[in-house]
Amino acid sequence: MHIFRNFSKFVVFSEDTLLSALHKINNSEARLIFAVSEGGILEGVLTDGDLRRWLTKSHSIDLNVPVASVMNRNFTAASENDTPQQIHGLLNHKVQAVPLLDAQHRLKAIALIGKVRLNLEGRFIDEQAPTFLIAEIGNNHQGDLALALKLIDEAAAAGADCAKFQMRDMQALYRNAGNNNDASADLGAQYTLDLLHRFQLKDDDLFRAFDHCRLRGLVPLCTPWDHSSLEKLQTYGLPGYKLASADFTNHDLMDAVAATGKPMLCSTGMSTEAEIRDGVRHLHNLGAGFALLHCNSTYPAPFKDVNLHYLRHLQEISGGPVGYSGHERDIHVVIAAVALGAKIVEKHFTLDKSLEGNDHKVSLLPAEFTRMVEGIRQVEEALGTQGERRISQGELMNRENLSKSLVAVRDLPAGTIVAADMVQVRSPGLGLQPNRKNELIGKTLPTAKKAGDFFFPSDLGEARAQARNYRFALPWGVPVRYHDLHTMRVQSNMDLLEIHLSYKDMAQDFRRFITEPLKMGLVVHAPELFAGDHTLDLCAQDERYRQHSIAQLQRVINLTRELAPYFLHTQQPCIVTNVGGHTHTGHLPSDALPALYERLTHSLAQLDTEGVEIIPQTMPPFPWHFGGQQFHNLFVDADSIVTFCRKQGMRICLDVSHSKLACNHRQESFVGFLRTVLPHTAHMHLADAQGIDGEGLQIGTGDVDWRELFRLVLELPQPPSFIPEIWQGHKNSGEGAWLALSLLEATAAAVSMQKN
Repeated sequence: MHIFRNFSKFVVFSEDTLLSALHKINNSEARLIFAVSEGGILEGVLTDGDLRRWLTKSHSIDLNVPVASVMNRNFTAASENDTPQQIHGLLNHKVQAVPLLDAQHRLKAIALIGKVRLNLEGRFIDEQAPTFLIAEIGNNHQGDLALALKLIDEAAAAGADCAKFQMRDMQALYRNAGNNNDASADLGAQYTLDLLHRFQLKDDDLFRAFDHCRLRGLVPLCTPWDHSSLEKLQTYGLPGYKLASADFTNHDLMDAVAATGKPMLCSTGMSTEAEIRDGVRHLHNLGAGFALLHCNSTYPAPFKDVNLHYLRHLQEISGGPVGYSGHERDIHVVIAAVALGAKIVEKHFTLDKSLEGNDHKVSLLPAEFTRMVEGIRQVEEALGTQGERRISQGELMNRENLSKSLVAVRDLPAGTIVAADMVQVRSPGLGLQPNRKNELIGKTLPTAKKAGDFFFPSDLGEARAQARNYRFALPWGVPVRYHDLHTMRVQSNMDLLEIHLSYKDMAQDFRRFITEPLKMGLVVHAPELFAGDHTLDLCAQDERYRQHSIAQLQRVINLTRELAPYFLHTQQPCIVTNVGGHTHTGHLPSDALPALYERLTHSLAQLDTEGVEIIPQTMPPFPWHFGGQQFHNLFVDADSIVTFCRKQGMRICLDVSHSKLACNHRQESFVGFLRTVLPHTAHMHLADAQGIDGEGLQIGTGDVDWRELFRLVLELPQPPSFIPEIWQGHKNSGEGAWLALSLLEATAAAVSMQKN
């Protein structure tokens, strides 16, 4: 349960229009709003369900009617004086929100069911959000505004989400009015008073530091150590507050911070279990939005005293997000805290650990903070989600390359009843897994098998897509290798073949497979990997590597020129190629990309391309090359693709799966991407996509809007050709490709009917 005392986003006046109420409902996590009179008296509630019921009963829809004519006047409410337990007892799966009223029935607060979600200037803290990373500058600026601004700059560059400071009114905070020359003070207090006296920022300078945080994209936060400081910070307008460990039992200050209605991050260092539970009860009674930070308040904290496992216990106590405020040395404990559920991390930050003050010694330098951020983001990505295990794209590749399948021991005619001695286990893993052998034995084969052929699910009686003739308003074909070229082409009425070459194919005489000219078009897909583990890269900084890549692509061009006369419907065959530009450890910054494109331009200029057209393939952000996943930088975003095409007078191969993944990763509109690049597209690879690296999926199983794709393609003056490029779509006589074509045909036909 979370109690909102700043509830304006949940409230409209009863006289307001239904349209204005709809806008508020759309922006409400509770999917409802409360309607009040001008005097603040609660008169009704409006939920999604109320709206649906009104819509179904109305003969005409007028969104300008007053909310009062639609709202539900029969609602559950509680008194603002009720205990949290009484209020919580009213919430259930039907009642998601309870208004809290005073004696005059005026709305004073709203209690919502559900998990706590804190919002700090658009950065959310909850179970789904990335860990919120705080660079605790505190007083490490040494009272120097210039140093404070430099610390903010370095924190932003290191990947922090927030820079946090501290504010004290020394006269109001200390019983001796902050006298740093008080001879009666204990040694520790005297030392602390002396540091604070010398190293605090003036109020105006602190506010300038907050302004600079926002300028650098950081959330400014501060710890108020007293009521006077809190008032100043409220006047400035911070989005939330940090409550120090020293004040977790200071309920007066806790009350004042909660009364602001802003999110609170509360450290629990130095507190006993009983004090933590009491503090949580008090925060719940206040209806505060808060998160607890596990903390050991020693400097530095010994590793043996950190007790990270307490994080999970702390989450059970609070019922909301938890974090970790670390005072130990190094970065490893913090990264482990994230693995254990910390959604907030706070670490002290400095530019020089030798500066005066005990915080510097447990602070991270910018380079260390950067390494911590990298480690946290890696761990977050690796944590994944709970639920059933899914095979990753990389595992699928290795499963097929390295695992085993059931294959036929000898030639088996159609109609054969499979016996155990007809089946053996062999690599690679392109057919039925070995654990399905018992399912296969006793089945009647629907088609003949040659010795060494794989068994497939269709041999178990499962449905299998069959080839047939297809109708499209644009040229289409299928991907083939030399060895299955004729088998695939005779099964349907395709316009072209896209020959996928391996570096081994390059050494073969294609005339063994193509003995006479074919009345078809030709597209060639250049190998990505060449002999000697050489991945084609026309943008490589290593000049020898780049020149070798140029030489290998020239071999592909020469071979394509030899192939062209055997495909009578193509005058200038296209060559699809991945031009390179990938990196191994992370994506390059945008200012590094022009140099890659320039090297690519120089490489293309060295090629003899007479009679062929090179069409670079659009790429995903995390491509799967042989050897693992990499990071791709070129032909990923629409603007740079079009800029390159216009400058070089080139066209591209639009790989829909790749580009959808890129848009998902960049959180950009895929329709916008298509509108930009389709006019520069010569050929397309069609497959579905999911997430940021789920490529080559069957049509309709991912995130691609196929109707919109065909609508845009069919609007072009000269639509590009295409092939279905489903992962392992060629298996079992092209089963995946034929299914994809059937699904694409139905979609294209539906779009054409809408146009007509």
